[in-house]
Amino acid sequence: MSGVGVAGSFRDPSGFVFTREGTLYRQVNRVFADQFELLHSSGLYDALTGEGLVVRHEEADLSLAPGPDAYRVIRPKRVGFVSYPYEWSFSQLKDAALATLRIQSVAMEHGMSLRDASAYNIQFDGGRAVLIDTLSFEKLREGQPWIAYGQFCQHFLAPLALMRYRDPRLGQLARVQLDGVPLDMAAGLLPFRSRLRPALLLHLFLHARSQRRHAGEATAAGSSEQGPAKRTRPFSRQAFVGLIQSLEGAIRKLRWDPPTSVWSAYYDEADSYSQQGLAHKQRLVGEFVRQASPQTVWDLGANTGMFSRIAAAEGARTVAFDFDPATVDICYRKLAEEKVKNVHPLILDLTNPSPAIGWENRERMTLAERGPADMALALALVHHLAIANNVPLQGVAGFFRASCTWLAVEFVPKSDPKVQMLLAAREDVFPGYTREGFEEAFAERFEILRTEPIPDSGRMLYLMRAQNAA
Repeated sequence: MSGVGVAGSFRDPSGFVFTREGTLYRQVNRVFADQFELLHSSGLYDALTGEGLVVRHEEADLSLAPGPDAYRVIRPKRVGFVSYPYEWSFSQLKDAALATLRIQSVAMEHGMSLRDASAYNIQFDGGRAVLIDTLSFEKLREGQPWIAYGQFCQHFLAPLALMRYRDPRLGQLARVQLDGVPLDMAAGLLPFRSRLRPALLLHLFLHARSQRRHAGEATAAGSSEQGPAKRTRPFSRQAFVGLIQSLEGAIRKLRWDPPTSVWSAYYDEADSYSQQGLAHKQRLVGEFVRQASPQTVWDLGANTGMFSRIAAAEGARTVAFDFDPATVDICYRKLAEEKVKNVHPLILDLTNPSPAIGWENRERMTLAERGPADMALALALVHHLAIANNVPLQGVAGFFRASCTWLAVEFVPKSDPKVQMLLAAREDVFPGYTREGFEEAFAERFEILRTEPIPDSGRMLYLMRAQNAA
């Protein structure tokens, strides 16, 4: 029985990822045999896995290889939920950048180097950034600059600078710039004051100028990508270490403090819930999660993760989605401070979720392809979809049915101050948006198991299970 290749790994001649009967494998091709053996014999693999910077793998039977050029087959540890750079907040991208540089530093200590520095090689697992591509290493090229320098600047430094100095939503550029933000684009968008940072001046502005100057040269990838000036002398080990330290300093000095927004302060506002009402809602969500006993939970519209933590406390691997970069960043920072490892916050607009992109639209998965979850939380969300975005209640119910088996969903009536705010600037063309209409639309796809009022609010919380679910 042949394995099924994972589309995102097809570009690498060193090997590829495939699945067989639901298990993830990676084929290591013969062309990469020496580098793979050096990864282990040098002690680099043990050093990086010891620090939790690279996913662990086990040796698998070579007969599992679907390709004819197999040297080894390994079975890597699966990460909990695959995410992409355009779904990360500022702090997540920053941590991924620092992890990449730390990996490079450790590799150099063992006589090896990263041959690429793609943000797509990083995933978040157990609350921290980890490299998933064990074929990214090669023997250190003595006297030569870092071959992945340009890619690192495009995938990490440029978007972080744009998010810091312009707008955190510019992280979405990764959706259309799959090999990172072009440095000339970043240089054109960044304000003049960013040039006053020596590291940004060197690694972005002068680097972009160097790329333009040498764009037509056949040796561009090996020379002009390595710095603002074309090198004619060997690149010493000391210079290499200095480059990595300079990049690390540049990344660490990029700081962005999420502002308090209407969304990040949502649960602090008295017109949403009284203290008694919020406490009751928290208890109900905990009860619902315990009744469903899910292994995986999607918190759709998670805000700063209040209810994601409740699901996580019950042992569920939870993905906390929200469209607001500030709330997602706040959530990520809080989780890190609290050492919560089974919640993965991500930026996602449910009205325009992550699409299938890349070669043949197959390299990056849609949200639906990464699901479904055992359970979804849709708290204080439906009115935003149905009224602010004109999605019929039947469409909302259909989306949730495709996303989960168990559903904890909140209905917010038109009399609620938050719904009144949405209706204040538009005509009320939603006659079907009533509790009865809500229950009728959802009952077509779910069995309504519990209906509980939230005190002092007029809001209702429901526990539902998909029709015909085992």
